[in-house]
Amino acid sequence: MSKYHGCSAVPVKGRRKPLANRREKDYFCTVISENVKIVLKNKRSFSRESKNELFVQCNQLECQYVDLNQSPCPLRLDLFAEEIEKREKEAQR
Repeated sequence: MSKYHGCSAVPVKGRRKPLANRREKDYFCTVISENVKIVLKNKRSFSRESKNELFVQCNQLECQYVDLNQSPCPLRLDLFAEEIEKREKEAQR
């Protein structure tokens, strides 16, 4: 068993470690013209006020648009609309 939480595959250079225990999706990225894994994440805030800012992260470390979610990066929050809605409902409970 590898050090990557039971994942037997060795990570490819330039890619992140497997996105553990998250609802990851396969997505065809038009910027690099290949399939990537994407996941919805919370941005960390270093301010006193806790902000719940979401962004979509892919497993490509060497992409010049990594973690930006700005054009021409095709990653948008609407790719996870159902999960965001579910999170909002759970937060209201």
